[in-house]
Amino acid sequence: MARNLSAEKSDRQGEKRRLRNKMIKSRAKTLVKDFVELVDDKKKDDARAKLAEVSSFLDKAVSKGVYHKNTAARKKSRMHTLLSGLSK
Repeated sequence: MARNLSAEKSDRQGEKRRLRNKMIKSRAKTLVKDFVELVDDKKKDDARAKLAEVSSFLDKAVSKGVYHKNTAARKKSRMHTLLSGLSK
């Protein structure tokens, strides 16, 4: 429980950030899930376009401080590996 004005403001700011981060992470998970479904359905062209969309979204999330840059790079790398395995 906050005991002074600055602590109360900090709590409000933290709550806003938590909700923003939650929204961004949820959207990222949905985009990744959509990408994986396209790969499973062997729709390579659609999956390539979705990969570009997901990569861009993850980069924006990194710039906002939602993800660490290495986390986003790892996610993008794993999706790229999935896509490259599709051509076999």
